[in-house]
Amino acid sequence: MIIRIVKMTFLDAKVEDFKEYVKSIKDTIRNFKGCEHLDFLQDIHHQNIFFSYSIWNSEEDLDNYRKSDFFKTTWPKAREWFVDKPAAWSMKKL
Repeated sequence: MIIRIVKMTFLDAKVEDFKEYVKSIKDTIRNFKGCEHLDFLQDIHHQNIFFSYSIWNSEEDLDNYRKSDFFKTTWPKAREWFVDKPAAWSMKKL
């Protein structure tokens, strides 16, 4: 199992746009082969900071998602709204 956490910081003016965007894409990500879990989280003190928290069966499944046509169309749209470079971590449970 691979746990993937991605921190994303958005322009204040795009926070609501991102929340709506998440509603439109989250089920597709959750149903992607190898995705066992997906949550989007919002920082309680900094409303423009979000995290995605996902669990994948394997690193190969995560890589296949990241190479998919779906990812190639959704990620660039969200990236346009970033105010800072995203940070990502892939981890495993101990």
